Amino acid sequence: MDKSPSTSSLLSRRRVFAGAGTAGALAAAAVALPLAQREQADVVAADAAPAGDADGRYQLTAHVQRYYQTAKV
Repeated sequence: MDKSPSTSSLLSRRRVFAGAGTAGALAAAAVALPLAQREQADVVAADAAPAGDADGRYQLTAHVQRYYQTAKV
């Protein structure tokens, strides 16, 4: 059974678009994974910090310092 030229070109286009979509998803995952791991490490470090005698007062924690770094103009 011979395939018509339009059917084979359609299949190859589908493969190209599927491959491009897969490559895009892998690239997005490669970018997001290190960010998620770094945020998780920051949370673990903040949880491991001693409670101290803050009594509900303001504390300059790693989370607050990271906010200040991102809010700089």
